[in-house]
Amino acid sequence: MEQMKVIAPKEIKGEVNLPPSKSISNRALAIGSLTEGDSTLANVSICDDTKVMAMWMAKRMQKNFETIDIGAAGTAMRFSTAMLAVLEGTQTITGSERMKQRPIGILVEALRTLGAQVEYVEKEGFPPLRITGVPQMEGGEVELAGNVSSQFISALLLIAPRLKKGLTLKLTGEVVSRPYIDMTLSMMRIFGAKAGWTDAQTIVVEPVRYQPCDFRVESDWSAASYWYEVVALAPNEDAEVVLHGLFAESLQGDSRGAKVFERLGVSTEYRGEDVVLRKNGQCVERLDEDFVDMPDLAQTFVVTCCMLGMPFHFTGLQSLKIKETDRIEALKRELAKLGFRLEDRNDSELIWDGVKEQGAGGEEQEECIDTYEDHRMAMAFAPVALKRGSIIINNPQVVSKSYPFYWKDLKAVGFDLPTFNPQPSTPSSQLSTISFEIPCLI
Repeated sequence: MEQMKVIAPKEIKGEVNLPPSKSISNRALAIGSLTEGDSTLANVSICDDTKVMAMWMAKRMQKNFETIDIGAAGTAMRFSTAMLAVLEGTQTITGSERMKQRPIGILVEALRTLGAQVEYVEKEGFPPLRITGVPQMEGGEVELAGNVSSQFISALLLIAPRLKKGLTLKLTGEVVSRPYIDMTLSMMRIFGAKAGWTDAQTIVVEPVRYQPCDFRVESDWSAASYWYEVVALAPNEDAEVVLHGLFAESLQGDSRGAKVFERLGVSTEYRGEDVVLRKNGQCVERLDEDFVDMPDLAQTFVVTCCMLGMPFHFTGLQSLKIKETDRIEALKRELAKLGFRLEDRNDSELIWDGVKEQGAGGEEQEECIDTYEDHRMAMAFAPVALKRGSIIINNPQVVSKSYPFYWKDLKAVGFDLPTFNPQPSTPSSQLSTISFEIPCLI
């Protein structure tokens, strides 16, 4: 098993070139490929999730694919399933063993309602899928529970401008992860679509085709959260990290994490396309927060609060059960190694009372953190070294799913990674130069 030993520096000061947003990159790839004409995407993410989408799109242009292996990329699985439903031809889409355990029946049934031809190859309700595209799919009205993964909703929205009748999507009950839906709608409108909410539960997309567009991807606010954690846990009171490529007015719902981190002692200063994080020492005594609109930051805040000794009650975590792993159980198991016993309720809440078990997870004991093929487990637990001196992360390569240069960036800010052996690749400082034309797949 590959391991990464993370040894903390004595102080935190530095600058970081964050990766481009994979959420925005994947949406731009999907929209651009469904546009009648070539679009240019600048500052595209090179993470695993985006690369698998770009690879099958390139193979399609070369008429050289029958099976698409999406690996562990959940966003790519959902978006690609919808895209293939409106593209001519028959393909099978599959993924990793974990991906084959992640339910996709809600999306498949919605696509079938709209006129798609999708079959299950193995287990009913789960990948792999055999999809025969219907370029002139009828479209119309679909009803979904609002508490399903926003990726299912976004997948349907992304193809809606190509449907003969467009799409009326009615969401029932509580709508979770609404910022991700709003991100999708905003990007669709940038590319010329007519789409938006008509009331709090209904989205209408007119059958108006996308228009080619030159689009630049902003940096990733989800990735920024780990640097907020680093500053919050830093040993020096004047800790400071400058993050490049972030905006106060962002398409990303995870930008709200900056306001929550203010309550954990980290201030944010916006300087054009830079964000400056500083330790301010002003922490609340307890953190109660609803993560329904930013579930990808839950692991960061859970680990940060435990390391600060801050009791918390987090709600809105229902989508964590169906992510790369069951993140609620993974957090409970790994934090127990460090002496923190978390309580979960209703498959959607995590609670810690602020009491650490005596004799458990002592700082003299070097623990190994399992990552469960989940990039966010690795990145959320690495900063724990700042409170314990060091920590060992198992299977650290999982960060390539969203932040390929995470370990390089930790090292650049002063962390010692004695087992780190980076592969030759594009340095993170050059990410902003990456751009390419998105071919029209219609």
